[in-house]
Amino acid sequence: MTAKSPSGTPKTFEESLKRLQEIVEILERGEVSLEKSLDLYEEGVRLSNFCLEKLTKAELRIKELSQTLDKTFRLRDVDFGEFTHSGEEE
Repeated sequence: MTAKSPSGTPKTFEESLKRLQEIVEILERGEVSLEKSLDLYEEGVRLSNFCLEKLTKAELRIKELSQTLDKTFRLRDVDFGEFTHSGEEE
């Protein structure tokens, strides 16, 4: 079993995804009662929302870091006509 926070949600994205995969496998087997299936489905929705929130935050962080890098490391267009092979005259 995975470590959980006080709210019952796994603490990390990876733990949540693993538990979500377990739930899918259990539900696909169809060997649990309707009530247990509903409980698992509800847990799966919570885990899915948790994972989506983590992914959204990660995406925003990546965009922020990329913008910071863009400001720090501006690429300039290079005119390759500026360069000559050594020993050659233009």
